[in-house]
Amino acid sequence: MSNKLTLSGLDNKKFRTTIDGKESCLYTLTNHNGCELTICTYGARIVSLLVPDRNGAMTDVVTGHSSIADYLTTEEPYFGAVCGRYANRIARGRFEIDGVVYDKLAINNGPNNLHGGIKGFNSKVWDAEQPDEQTLLLHYTSPDGEEGFPGTLHVTVTYRLTDNNEVELTYQATTDKDTVLNLTNHAFFNLSGAGTPTVHDHVLTIHASKYLPADDTAIPYGDPVPVAGTPMDFSTPHTIGERIDEPFEQLIFGRGYDHCYVLDKGNGSYAEGARCSSPRTGIVMTVCTTEPGIQLYTANWLAGKSEGKKGLFYPSQSAFCLETQHFPDSPNHPQYPTTLLRKGETFTSRTTFAFGIEK
Repeated sequence: MSNKLTLSGLDNKKFRTTIDGKESCLYTLTNHNGCELTICTYGARIVSLLVPDRNGAMTDVVTGHSSIADYLTTEEPYFGAVCGRYANRIARGRFEIDGVVYDKLAINNGPNNLHGGIKGFNSKVWDAEQPDEQTLLLHYTSPDGEEGFPGTLHVTVTYRLTDNNEVELTYQATTDKDTVLNLTNHAFFNLSGAGTPTVHDHVLTIHASKYLPADDTAIPYGDPVPVAGTPMDFSTPHTIGERIDEPFEQLIFGRGYDHCYVLDKGNGSYAEGARCSSPRTGIVMTVCTTEPGIQLYTANWLAGKSEGKKGLFYPSQSAFCLETQHFPDSPNHPQYPTTLLRKGETFTSRTTFAFGIEK
């Protein structure tokens, strides 16, 4: 946390401010290959990530801002952040646990609750400890009733930048009252370099034969359906932009991709869920996770209004997200993998973003 600039050109001083009585700051992780990961305690968010391209040039593959002031006024409050207490949506801000109705969740996305509410985990300053140059632990305690969710929840997110050019995220949480929980990281990636105006040329594979079709408010109808024969099919490699403008109802509803894919590996097992590469840089990203789903979002609602790092702007579909998570609105769909966390249980989850070069 020194005052010198990071390798990605960030000024630590510009990330120091007081928010709700707590001081935010920027941490830097580096590995032995020269990669760099910066994380702000405001939202436990990834601000930049430098990885080598095919020529060895370090490339920042994550969109974001150059100061905390910009994050506080951004058009996209979830850039790089940890989302919770419930990532994605809960229909009408309502769910039940053992017959007890919880219906005071904020309605902050159409008729639904999104990413934990008006002041979700993305807008909290987390406590941090850095045991070594490659590891950062972030802690947040969410009080009982915060944003309408029951139980005092203790959450720890661990970031580790490995010497294999992997960003490992480990989530752990406990509660003193039965609650629902769904955590993810909402990094917006562009493997051609943050600020490149499109990701349509990126080649994407998602190891999922089914996805969850959703209504025009992004709430799933119910059971998963096959991707085969539709523009939702990334079970074999396709460019992101190849079919994104097809007159397919799901793409019309979302103005592009904003859908949860049901991973073939199932729930709990740690395995590869997706792979994406940029033909411009040769950078390839592989996503492994214990989560049962991945939400593909192609930054359809970005409008290029907020200045990003290095004075660049991020227009619509200039980034993509692969949010590893449980399914949207799971508390209201008992057939989905449960997001119920009981008192006395410990929630654990692991996701790895691994970077290499396309051969």
